[in-house]
Amino acid sequence: MTSTRNEAPALVPDPARALGASFYERPVVDVARDLLGCLLVSQHDGITTAGLIVETEAYAGPDDPASHAAFRRNGTVTAMWGPPGRAYVYLAYGVYPCFNVVTGPEGEAAAVLIRAIAPVAGIEHMAVRRGGADGPRLASGPGRLAVALGITLADNGRALDGPPLWIQPGAPPDCIAAGPRIGVRRGDQRPWRFGIAGHPLLSQPFPP
Repeated sequence: MTSTRNEAPALVPDPARALGASFYERPVVDVARDLLGCLLVSQHDGITTAGLIVETEAYAGPDDPASHAAFRRNGTVTAMWGPPGRAYVYLAYGVYPCFNVVTGPEGEAAAVLIRAIAPVAGIEHMAVRRGGADGPRLASGPGRLAVALGITLADNGRALDGPPLWIQPGAPPDCIAAGPRIGVRRGDQRPWRFGIAGHPLLSQPFPP
């Protein structure tokens, strides 16, 4: 499954270009695809780090068996119910922070998990946060990504409209791949994982 998009890239972090709430107030699958190639920027601890989003996964509301909204309603997951354009951050296995973007109308739980980015700014700081990890794949995978950007549970529910955390238009891909979501036991056949086709920094390659 592929689609094409052609826009001029903009890789310099600029909070004035942060995507507005209307971008996120749409169906979760549409937002998951359109986030590919956007620039995710963090300004935590006085440090700017950023990367192009190269892989996402969409999770809908209680009718999606793989979504947290299907079996949780209290705690950090309440951020999934909106408003759109906010962060939903949870701990995978109680340890690794994972960064999601809330989408859709307020009250209808949905979020896009950001699975991988291609680092473009503050790479040396990302490496330090990752314990000295080196190489371009230091933010390939949702846990690695959040740690590299300094994202924590303190960011849960945060509006993504400016510092310390925002997303802006970047370098839209020419070709988008789609496939089943990773690491879920229910709803695993929905082709709601999206990535820039053939990108070397995907957390995992897509099936042929």
